[in-house]
Amino acid sequence: MSASQLAPGAPDSTPSQPSRGEGAPTRRLFVLGAGAGVAGLSGAGSGPAQAAGPRPGRRASIDRSCRVTAARLDGQVARAYPLFNNPAILPAFDAQRDGARFEVDLHRIVTHTVVPETGERLKVSGLLAVPVGVKGEVPLVSWQHGTILSFDQVPSNLTRLADPAYELTDAADSLETLFNVQRFAGQGYAVVAADYVGKGPFRNGRGEGYAVKGVSVRTCLDMLAAGQEALRSLGLRPSKLFLHGWSQGALNTQWLHQALRANARPVAATAVASPFNDLNEAWSFWAGFQSFALPKGTTSYPALPSWISLCMIVALGSYELQYKLTGLLRSAIRPEFHDMALKYWNDYRAEFDPGKPFPTGSDLLVPGFFERATDDRNSAFLRQLAANRASYWDYDAPIRFHYGLADEAIHPAMVFRALSAGGKLAGGIPVAGASHRATFLAGLYGEASTLGGSENVLAWFRSFR
Repeated sequence: MSASQLAPGAPDSTPSQPSRGEGAPTRRLFVLGAGAGVAGLSGAGSGPAQAAGPRPGRRASIDRSCRVTAARLDGQVARAYPLFNNPAILPAFDAQRDGARFEVDLHRIVTHTVVPETGERLKVSGLLAVPVGVKGEVPLVSWQHGTILSFDQVPSNLTRLADPAYELTDAADSLETLFNVQRFAGQGYAVVAADYVGKGPFRNGRGEGYAVKGVSVRTCLDMLAAGQEALRSLGLRPSKLFLHGWSQGALNTQWLHQALRANARPVAATAVASPFNDLNEAWSFWAGFQSFALPKGTTSYPALPSWISLCMIVALGSYELQYKLTGLLRSAIRPEFHDMALKYWNDYRAEFDPGKPFPTGSDLLVPGFFERATDDRNSAFLRQLAANRASYWDYDAPIRFHYGLADEAIHPAMVFRALSAGGKLAGGIPVAGASHRATFLAGLYGEASTLGGSENVLAWFRSFR
């Protein structure tokens, strides 16, 4: 994520256009690989990759595939790395040290999910990345991406690399997924990632479920099952399961971990970066109603970006849609921002009238929102946030929480509730000087000197194999 200001006139965020997401000045506004296609593995629905997909009538299908060389993966990461290592807390990317060892096959997988809150049955997409040449069992990482304020900047779009001339960009693609594919699939793991409901090629105009527990968990579970089925159809057996997520995806990952363990399904280890666990606490922080002391050893802390308000709009729209809180956007938001908020929720275009004030998080909500009952829908929203928080869980499988000491969106104190209540298998990894994006990057590529004496996620996951 970037602390840059919004730029009016950002690109159209319809599925056919470059769009916005977590980190770039005009698109990745919050919390929020690559070589020539191989014959039979390039293009949509063609060649052996399609034939190898799950049979009709089963849960999932592979409808688009391509192969990416290790060198091209490394080249894409090298270009993207400085965008996340900002301000620089890590040395430059070094392919000799951190390069991919495997070529990777990228598959777009398609399945269906049922939204618990509404009962809808929806078609959803995701990505399956498989290291080339592995046989038999393969460890599997379930990756949950962060908030994207667009409709199509999703993990499965990495299959655009079927075009040997295509270059992934921060304005149109999921670079955070690129890092996970290079780091894990490039080292012998399979990676599965959901595009989320309301995102990707099959959204059909439906809104998303930002920080909504039921739909997020169900989608991730169904995509995980689809990925495991697709692996089997490719002649592989998923072995140990690892979970990884960042920002909104960190919250989704905690929910997923809890759902899997509640059903006695094994999880080898889980790592999250920049998580917001107590949703009421996070919401009041973003709205400027709650503040925190400086992290130990620091003398200043970055201010909340003004575009936090866009994430709040998306959250309100998501809760209005999923929980049938009709009119929540109007009841929660000050009247002078109604038109702007309703338009943004419908089109995600960062095109705002420069003659009108743009709301910060502290400006957005109606007076007294956290002090008294301002509207029945607002009260129901706060109760639902509390029901969805992930703070108080006794983790019986290992989990690590990475938090930046200069994260402009997630204050370290917002992580401590989950750490203090999580038990002896929950550990915290402070990342000195790290912004929101750098916290995520350090978790993947950092060393002990950056990670408070701990190893990075790849090395930690290896210790459980």
